[in-house]
Amino acid sequence: MDQLQKKPYPIKKALVFFAIVIAWIILDQMTKSLFAGQTPGGVLAGPFLDLIDIRLVHNTGGAWGIFSGSTFALGLFSVAVCAVITIFFLATARGTDTVQFVAAALIVAGGLGNAIDRFAQGFVVDFIEFSFFDFPVFNVADIGVTCGFALLVLSMLFTLRTENH
Repeated sequence: MDQLQKKPYPIKKALVFFAIVIAWIILDQMTKSLFAGQTPGGVLAGPFLDLIDIRLVHNTGGAWGIFSGSTFALGLFSVAVCAVITIFFLATARGTDTVQFVAAALIVAGGLGNAIDRFAQGFVVDFIEFSFFDFPVFNVADIGVTCGFALLVLSMLFTLRTENH
Protein backbone atom coordinates (compact mmCIF):
# COMPACT_ATOMS: atom_id res chain seq x y z
CA MET A 1 0.00 0.00 0.00
CA ASP A 2 2.90 2.37 0.77
CA GLN A 3 4.15 2.07 -2.80
CA LEU A 4 0.81 3.32 -4.13
CA GLN A 5 0.91 6.48 -2.03
CA LYS A 6 2.42 9.49 -3.73
CA LYS A 7 5.26 11.33 -2.11
CA PRO A 8 4.28 14.88 -1.14
CA TYR A 9 5.26 17.59 -3.59
CA PRO A 10 8.69 18.95 -2.64
CA ILE A 11 7.78 22.59 -2.00
CA LYS A 12 11.26 23.31 -0.62
CA LYS A 13 12.82 22.19 -3.89
CA ALA A 14 10.53 24.50 -5.88
CA LEU A 15 11.33 27.40 -3.54
CA VAL A 16 15.06 26.77 -3.96
CA PHE A 17 14.55 26.69 -7.73
CA PHE A 18 12.90 30.12 -7.74
CA ALA A 19 15.37 31.53 -5.20
CA ILE A 20 18.28 30.55 -7.47
CA VAL A 21 16.53 32.00 -10.52
CA ILE A 22 15.82 35.31 -8.79
CA ALA A 23 19.27 35.59 -7.18
CA TRP A 24 21.09 34.82 -10.45
CA ILE A 25 18.97 37.30 -12.42
CA ILE A 26 19.71 39.99 -9.80
CA LEU A 27 23.45 39.23 -9.97
CA ASP A 28 23.34 39.32 -13.77
CA GLN A 29 21.42 42.58 -13.96
CA MET A 30 23.58 44.24 -11.28
CA THR A 31 26.78 43.40 -13.15
CA LYS A 32 25.34 44.62 -16.44
CA SER A 33 24.17 47.87 -14.82
CA LEU A 34 27.81 48.72 -14.09
CA PHE A 35 28.19 49.46 -17.80
CA ALA A 36 25.10 51.64 -18.32
CA GLY A 37 26.07 54.71 -20.31
CA GLN A 38 29.42 53.25 -21.37
CA THR A 39 30.36 53.10 -25.03
CA PRO A 40 30.88 49.58 -26.38
CA GLY A 41 34.19 48.73 -27.98
CA GLY A 42 37.66 48.70 -26.48
CA VAL A 43 38.90 47.09 -23.31
CA LEU A 44 37.56 48.95 -20.27
CA ALA A 45 39.70 47.07 -17.73
CA GLY A 46 42.13 44.21 -17.47
CA PRO A 47 43.63 41.91 -18.12
CA PHE A 48 42.99 40.39 -14.72
CA LEU A 49 45.51 37.62 -13.93
CA ASP A 50 46.19 37.55 -17.68
CA LEU A 51 42.88 35.69 -18.04
CA ILE A 52 40.01 38.14 -18.42
CA ASP A 53 39.42 41.58 -19.90
CA ILE A 54 36.35 43.73 -19.42
CA ARG A 55 35.15 44.70 -22.91
CA LEU A 56 31.63 46.04 -23.38
CA VAL A 57 29.68 44.60 -26.30
CA HIS A 58 26.03 45.20 -27.21
CA ASN A 59 24.98 41.90 -28.78
CA THR A 60 21.81 41.90 -30.90
CA GLY A 61 22.22 38.25 -31.83
CA GLY A 62 22.82 34.94 -30.13
CA ALA A 63 26.05 33.20 -29.19
CA TRP A 64 28.91 34.06 -31.54
CA GLY A 65 26.67 36.78 -33.00
CA ILE A 66 24.45 34.34 -34.91
CA PHE A 67 21.01 35.68 -35.83
CA SER A 68 22.37 39.21 -35.43
CA GLY A 69 19.58 41.77 -35.33
CA SER A 70 16.99 39.21 -34.20
CA THR A 71 17.00 40.30 -30.60
CA PHE A 72 13.20 40.40 -30.07
CA ALA A 73 12.67 36.96 -31.62
CA LEU A 74 15.56 35.57 -29.57
CA GLY A 75 14.01 37.10 -26.44
CA LEU A 76 10.67 35.41 -27.16
CA PHE A 77 12.44 32.12 -27.85
CA SER A 78 14.38 32.41 -24.56
CA VAL A 79 11.21 33.04 -22.55
CA ALA A 80 9.44 30.11 -24.22
CA VAL A 81 12.34 27.72 -23.57
CA CYS A 82 12.64 28.92 -19.96
CA ALA A 83 8.90 28.38 -19.44
CA VAL A 84 9.11 24.82 -20.80
CA ILE A 85 12.13 24.00 -18.62
CA THR A 86 10.45 25.46 -15.53
CA ILE A 87 7.19 23.58 -16.12
CA PHE A 88 9.04 20.32 -16.80
CA PHE A 89 11.25 20.49 -13.73
CA LEU A 90 8.46 21.60 -11.42
CA ALA A 91 6.19 18.83 -12.77
CA THR A 92 8.90 16.21 -12.23
CA ALA A 93 10.23 17.62 -8.95
CA ARG A 94 9.49 14.43 -6.97
CA GLY A 95 11.85 12.38 -9.11
CA THR A 96 14.39 15.00 -10.13
CA ASP A 97 17.86 14.97 -8.65
CA THR A 98 18.72 18.12 -6.67
CA VAL A 99 21.74 18.84 -8.87
CA GLN A 100 19.51 18.66 -11.95
CA PHE A 101 17.07 21.05 -10.31
CA VAL A 102 19.84 23.56 -9.54
CA ALA A 103 21.16 23.15 -13.09
CA ALA A 104 17.72 23.88 -14.53
CA ALA A 105 17.39 26.96 -12.32
CA LEU A 106 20.72 28.32 -13.61
CA ILE A 107 19.69 27.71 -17.23
CA VAL A 108 16.35 29.44 -16.69
CA ALA A 109 17.95 32.36 -14.83
CA GLY A 110 20.51 32.88 -17.58
CA GLY A 111 17.92 32.71 -20.32
CA LEU A 112 15.65 35.17 -18.55
CA GLY A 113 18.54 37.51 -17.68
CA ASN A 114 19.44 37.88 -21.34
CA ALA A 115 15.76 38.11 -22.35
CA ILE A 116 15.34 41.05 -19.97
CA ASP A 117 18.17 42.84 -21.79
CA ARG A 118 16.69 42.04 -25.19
CA PHE A 119 13.26 43.45 -24.31
CA ALA A 120 14.46 46.42 -22.24
CA GLN A 121 17.39 47.57 -24.38
CA GLY A 122 17.21 45.81 -27.72
CA PHE A 123 20.54 44.06 -27.11
CA VAL A 124 22.33 41.88 -24.59
CA VAL A 125 25.08 43.47 -22.51
CA ASP A 126 28.21 41.29 -22.72
CA PHE A 127 31.40 42.31 -20.95
CA ILE A 128 33.62 39.35 -19.97
CA GLU A 129 36.30 38.46 -22.48
CA PHE A 130 39.04 35.87 -22.20
CA SER A 131 42.47 37.46 -22.70
CA PHE A 132 44.30 34.29 -23.61
CA PHE A 133 42.21 32.93 -26.49
CA ASP A 134 39.59 34.05 -28.97
CA PHE A 135 36.12 33.43 -27.54
CA PRO A 136 32.93 35.50 -27.72
CA VAL A 137 32.41 38.14 -25.05
CA PHE A 138 29.87 36.91 -22.48
CA ASN A 139 28.09 37.83 -19.23
CA VAL A 140 26.83 36.37 -15.94
CA ALA A 141 23.62 35.10 -17.58
CA ASP A 142 25.71 33.15 -20.09
CA ILE A 143 27.73 31.64 -17.24
CA GLY A 144 24.46 30.44 -15.67
CA VAL A 145 23.29 28.80 -18.89
CA THR A 146 26.66 27.18 -19.59
CA CYS A 147 27.31 25.92 -16.05
CA GLY A 148 23.69 24.83 -15.68
CA PHE A 149 23.83 22.84 -18.91
CA ALA A 150 27.15 21.22 -17.93
CA LEU A 151 25.78 20.31 -14.48
CA LEU A 152 22.62 18.89 -16.02
CA VAL A 153 24.51 16.69 -18.49
CA LEU A 154 26.98 15.47 -15.85
CA SER A 155 24.19 14.71 -13.38
CA MET A 156 22.20 12.82 -15.99
CA LEU A 157 25.25 10.80 -17.01
CA PHE A 158 26.00 10.01 -13.37
CA THR A 159 22.36 8.97 -12.80
CA LEU A 160 22.42 6.72 -15.87
CA ARG A 161 25.69 5.15 -14.78
CA THR A 162 24.37 4.56 -11.25
CA GLU A 163 21.14 3.03 -12.57
CA ASN A 164 23.08 0.69 -14.88
CA HIS A 165 25.16 -0.67 -11.98
